[in-house]
Amino acid sequence: MSPEEITKLIVRVSMKDRAAFDLLYRRTSAKLFGVCLRILNDRGEAEDALQEVYAKIWTKADRFAVSELSPISWLVAVARNHSIDRIRAKRVKTADLDQAVETADPRPGPEAEAESSSVRAQIDRCLGELETDRASAVRGAYLNGDSYAELAERFEVPLNTMRTWLRRSLIKLRECLER
Repeated sequence: MSPEEITKLIVRVSMKDRAAFDLLYRRTSAKLFGVCLRILNDRGEAEDALQEVYAKIWTKADRFAVSELSPISWLVAVARNHSIDRIRAKRVKTADLDQAVETADPRPGPEAEAESSSVRAQIDRCLGELETDRASAVRGAYLNGDSYAELAERFEVPLNTMRTWLRRSLIKLRECLER
């Protein structure tokens, strides 16, 4: 079949001419089936894809008129793209399942939770042994991310005094934690 004849059939299909669609199918299905089969490597998959390709051609034939492709190139592109989309759809589902199996739970396990809870309680106990303003400064600097300058201003002490408070408080905390 010549490109002009295929073009005329596609134009008639865009006007929902069933006879033209039937003739287009009979004249081009072998070639499009070959495209689907080559990409999908499975006869059953290729047969299913071919049916879906012709359903797309039926609904989107009007788009051919605005393209500059040869008619057979347009048909092959529809078949090729659809077949590739089928492969991608399967691959995504499989990859997601494989990823889910290999993904570890990011939360700490029971042992780590217990240890963390114990350490947290020990730190809280040791912070309780510090003077109130010193413990508050340590919390501000190391838990809240406050700068030394912000803390010095908040507690109305010189910057070097705040540095000394924090250094001495950390030394006391370390001694307490080592007991």
